[in-house]
Amino acid sequence: MSLRLTAVVAVLAMCLSGCVSVMDEFADRGNVPIPATLVAQMSEKGMSPASPVLIRIFKEESELEIWKQDRTGEFAHLKTYPMCRWSGNLGPKTTSGDRQAPEGFYHVTAAMLNPQSQYHLSFNLGYPNRLESALGYTGASLMVHGACSSAGCFAMTDEGVEEIYAVVRDALGSGQQSVQVQSLPFRMNARNMARHRGNANMPFWNNLKEGYDIFEATRRQPQVSACGRRYVFDMMFADAASLDPLAACPVAEQSENPLVAALRATEAVAYEKAISAETLAPVHAYADGGMHPTFRSLLEKRGADRLSKMSSRTRVPVSRPDAALVDPHRP
Repeated sequence: MSLRLTAVVAVLAMCLSGCVSVMDEFADRGNVPIPATLVAQMSEKGMSPASPVLIRIFKEESELEIWKQDRTGEFAHLKTYPMCRWSGNLGPKTTSGDRQAPEGFYHVTAAMLNPQSQYHLSFNLGYPNRLESALGYTGASLMVHGACSSAGCFAMTDEGVEEIYAVVRDALGSGQQSVQVQSLPFRMNARNMARHRGNANMPFWNNLKEGYDIFEATRRQPQVSACGRRYVFDMMFADAASLDPLAACPVAEQSENPLVAALRATEAVAYEKAISAETLAPVHAYADGGMHPTFRSLLEKRGADRLSKMSSRTRVPVSRPDAALVDPHRP
């Protein structure tokens, strides 16, 4: 082999080696282990990486919560992550292109994890779910992902989504069939329900609160079905999975869980008091979502470019930074 050919082969080998390295790094993002500090927190709370996971997302507070099942069989809070960006307004997503982040109950399977996302890592929420499809809602690819940019998704930092993704991945890999994601407009306590009582979405939010209350009272995952154009929870129907979301609900002979009944009675009293104490939250004709106060502060002080560098290794630009600074969705 001539010296020149040898040199060309060597250069090609280095290029190929570099490509393999980049591709390996790209593929390995989905295999990043749960941080040892988070595993230690799990252990302290009677959890393990294999124990089932549940996620709650709150738009107004711009927070995502991870809950895991502990030794008692109930779910306990593990960690809250500040959300870097979400888009749209409070209320459900109904139409493709409306920039709305969805609200409802979703179930994430292993097939919905994407380790090769252009937003670092992501998992699909499964919008539209069965009820939303029956109601004619449109849209697709609504995700939890990295990078501080959203057009209907829930955007974390790359570092934050790595942890969340790893926790979800390990639970699904250990036998959990799907991870329930409760995507909600705000923490659905009496105070917030009173603040937003003038919103046209309140009938829908009252329906979401039924599932929220079950989890709050029992720390167990509510079983979600749909009929009568609404969600139904923990109902003992013969075959809940075959219910027609648009048809009237059949009669279900089941008494309310006493823990849930007690919570709802307490909430009703608190709501009546809150009505006189709380100022009605303004209803915005359109607002482009929000971000957690920690990120808004960084955006105000450092600018969008600096926040982009801090939140995304791929330097995805912060979506609509001017709108994020306005952010009317502050409790």
